[in-house]
Amino acid sequence: MTVTGTTPLPVPVPEPEITAPRPAKRAASRLFALDGLRLIAALMVAAYHYGGRGGEVTRAWGTSPSTQFPSLHGWFSYGCLGVQIFFVISGFVICMSGWGRPLRSFFASRASRLLPAYWVAIVLVTAVFALPAVAYRTVSPSDALVNLTMLQQPLGVDRVLGVCWTLWAELRFYALFAVCVVLPGATRRRVLLFCAVWTLAAALTQASGEPLLTLVLMPEYAPFFIGGIGLYLVHRDRRDVTAWGVVAVSWLIGQHYAVAGLWRPANPDAFFNRSSFVIVAVVTLGFAAVAVIALGWMRWANWRWLTVAGALTYPFYLVHEHLGWVAIELFHRRLGLPSAVTFVATVGAMLTLAWLLNRYVEKWATPLMRHGLLGLPDARRTPRAGTGQATP
Repeated sequence: MTVTGTTPLPVPVPEPEITAPRPAKRAASRLFALDGLRLIAALMVAAYHYGGRGGEVTRAWGTSPSTQFPSLHGWFSYGCLGVQIFFVISGFVICMSGWGRPLRSFFASRASRLLPAYWVAIVLVTAVFALPAVAYRTVSPSDALVNLTMLQQPLGVDRVLGVCWTLWAELRFYALFAVCVVLPGATRRRVLLFCAVWTLAAALTQASGEPLLTLVLMPEYAPFFIGGIGLYLVHRDRRDVTAWGVVAVSWLIGQHYAVAGLWRPANPDAFFNRSSFVIVAVVTLGFAAVAVIALGWMRWANWRWLTVAGALTYPFYLVHEHLGWVAIELFHRRLGLPSAVTFVATVGAMLTLAWLLNRYVEKWATPLMRHGLLGLPDARRTPRAGTGQATP
């Protein structure tokens, strides 16, 4: 409040026993370009789901996407690599957000960021697929309830959201990082040790073929998370040669796993036979894009809409695949719109839905859940200084 004339100063109010953690000192201000890159990665995945593969999307279009997009189908098939770019970004962001935070704050931040929109997406997709006019298979009520835990994959339960397999990988990464780095306290030495040990352990796991170690250490995804962590260390100090070494090794191993998993698909009728050269190029561009942002070369891109793009990415990612099938069938087969128009309209509809989820779910539920998990009073009901009235 502004003090003028004889207005009395507010009486200091004692802090609660548990206070919100002070934000860790950052090497730079908000990286707006990283928000834009998130949305680009999500749009890549959407292009893959709508025009780069077969399966249920063929049913939505009425024919194979290769028929709908004869010249673009092959390029759309590389959109699945947006997931690997997501993992690199995640490694960067999680290291940044976990640096200097206690474990409880880290847990509250991750849970409040992921769960509200996820829960609504589960309910929304389940409800839409249960409609008589929507002819897609829905999961049982019991399985839908289990999906609310995000543990459906290890429990062997049918998934409501096809994309939730990536969230399961993210959860395992969060757990590893929390136990090994956040709990003892993040330092450069500890983060580098974490990267080195995880890289070596993942390689040994691949060689041993031990299922439990494979489940925990995720050899095929680890280099992307680790590469993102290394790039955050570069962001803190671009002259950190060891951090650059972490990034280089992660890129080398990551491109190997990307080629091994995507070059020769198990089901060529559903998946395009991609070029190994293009796979390596896309992975390289993903690492390079995060590196450019980490080095601060994109600081000039500080437009406000990039923050909006970042906010829409997660809810868009959650709903775009399954509800996209419904939208494609509506626009293309029932309304008769051309394929290109249907594609654009579907992306636009999913972005609009993402905006609604962000505006009417995440913006109030995320801080509410975070405050609850931290044991803090709801900020919206904290008395204004000197008034004794709650903030509306």
